Amino acid sequence: MKPWTVKYQPQNLSEIQGQNKSVLQLKSFVENFKKQRKKALIVYGNVGNGKTSAIYALARELDLELLEINASDVRNEEKINQIVGGALKQQSLFFKSKIILVDEADGIFGREDRGGVQALVALIKEAQFPLILTANNPWDKKFSTLRNYCEMLQFSKLRYTSVAKVLKKICSEEGIEYEDDALQSLARRADGDLRGAIIDLQSLAHDKKLTAEDLDNLDPRKQTETIINAIMRIFKTTDAQVSLEAADLIDENIDELFLWIDENLPKEYTQPHDLYRAYEKMSRADIFRRRIRRRQHWRYIVYIKSLLSAGISVSKDEKYRTFTRYGRTQRILKLWKAKQKNLKKLAIAEKIAGKTHCSVKDAVQGTLPYFKTMFKDKGMKKELIDEFNLSKEEVAWLRKN
Repeated sequence: MKPWTVKYQPQNLSEIQGQNKSVLQLKSFVENFKKQRKKALIVYGNVGNGKTSAIYALARELDLELLEINASDVRNEEKINQIVGGALKQQSLFFKSKIILVDEADGIFGREDRGGVQALVALIKEAQFPLILTANNPWDKKFSTLRNYCEMLQFSKLRYTSVAKVLKKICSEEGIEYEDDALQSLARRADGDLRGAIIDLQSLAHDKKLTAEDLDNLDPRKQTETIINAIMRIFKTTDAQVSLEAADLIDENIDELFLWIDENLPKEYTQPHDLYRAYEKMSRADIFRRRIRRRQHWRYIVYIKSLLSAGISVSKDEKYRTFTRYGRTQRILKLWKAKQKNLKKLAIAEKIAGKTHCSVKDAVQGTLPYFKTMFKDKGMKKELIDEFNLSKEEVAWLRKN
């Protein structure tokens, strides 16, 4: 049986879901390749959000030959010159223009790949055809040199509604009867990974039906509650046993449970003394978590769950009757944004360090503050962009900071 990820691969750009702006930029880069200042493009974003599919659809739409190169095959200078170099310099067998795709480029460069980046940069400078690399995190330090010679294009994380739209279309084509709630749940649990959602659908709908009960087959463990339902039971009850059962049913790691409780506890416990006692239980649980990390004594996990469930529940004098809207913790998102922001700062600092012959640390601490001040001057701005070969993302960061 043909995998549905192949059978229902988008045939043109209009079939790519949730990436309209990015798709237009991708098409513009390829169509105007001869005018591009940088001859390569890094397309980045979450797993399964349509990066590779969009490149294939573009090649079909523009009638271009597409040569995909496996990242594992180009892990050193010799292979890069042999495989990528040949593709970038040689005319297509069918006398058509072409695209060279290096998929999942995160895996190309490691310590053993000495000379690989420099070899690829040299080829990009002389490229006769567009070179497109896909990556999950192009702000990794190993991409620092390569970014100077590539345009950057982000594909955003897919909304569950976009994933559900594709799943409904497949169900219609395959004659699958489905419960709408089941299909929506399948789309949500994919967390933006459309490819993963299609694989799950094919594995579940072999009898041409999809029900809520079928979703349990994706995980052989006992049925789990959502984190919000479990948090509600912990916060709303004063019965330790009820709270312990809720904690056992949460299919989340302990760190995630900490963050959810920390985010929503002040919303629920409005009495100062209740809040004090609840945070005291969290503090004790955190001590056990630290002991697990230091000593690997995993038996303490039982104490952590007890403190975060029963301990939180019995910390209040009585149940709170008011309705509380619980929300996903924002701390992980804030940490991720801070990390991404810092990565761009380091990328700029590396360029400054290369030009001023100092360390990246010195560039961050000593030179970058003055650099940002100079960047505000309209007369110097263009000179700085050209001299340090700043990308659009790096320019945007300097404008905001």
